Amino acid sequence: MTDRLNRFWPLIASAAFAMLLAANAAQSAATLKETRHVLPDNSPSAQQAFADAPDGVDPVVTGPVSAAFKQRQASANCDSAVWPNIPMVCYPD
Repeated sequence: MTDRLNRFWPLIASAAFAMLLAANAAQSAATLKETRHVLPDNSPSAQQAFADAPDGVDPVVTGPVSAAFKQRQASANCDSAVWPNIPMVCYPD
């Protein structure tokens, strides 16, 4: 009985590993499917939205934000944006 189980152990382990990889791939695919926020043509620029700040407004958020917001900032290259050419997606809603 033990010999039969030892013979199938690599097959069982391989199947479990394949299922783990498939679950990880599915989770990664779901994470990468982010919604792209398209701004309407009439949306204000950062310079217009913060007209009372002549030196500009830093898009660095000091409070807690969601992971989706952090991904939006990373995809819009908010770290390298320079005033007044900062996309509005860099600022929290």
